[in-house]
Amino acid sequence: MFEKSQEQTPLHWNHHKRTAPMKKEVEYVVRLGLMDRYRSRHIRQRGQIVRFIVQYETRIGKNWLPVVRYDTAHGMAHRDLLTRQGQAVKTPLFTRDYNEALTFAENDLKANWTLYKARFLKE
Repeated sequence: MFEKSQEQTPLHWNHHKRTAPMKKEVEYVVRLGLMDRYRSRHIRQRGQIVRFIVQYETRIGKNWLPVVRYDTAHGMAHRDLLTRQGQAVKTPLFTRDYNEALTFAENDLKANWTLYKARFLKE
């Protein structure tokens, strides 16, 4: 597992001392099995997650294929169940905020990746 963080430097507008809020981007990979992993990337601003993507992937041959993806694209937290043909079935997450949604996504993948993999390989 690796983690890399990146912080933006404050922006100054004109001669005023106004700065943009600090954003921290974090990205890491978690191994789930010999041929399975999930990749997580999120942006935190003032203690709140403002954007994230968590994707479970399985390795088939030389390729890592996406199986399940949680993200905040389209302005809402949701899960995409993917098929080998590249189709996605979207399910919204009914959570209080993106912090809770990110926690849910990572916990779900850790607990259920074998079920997701079986479904993916069966289709």
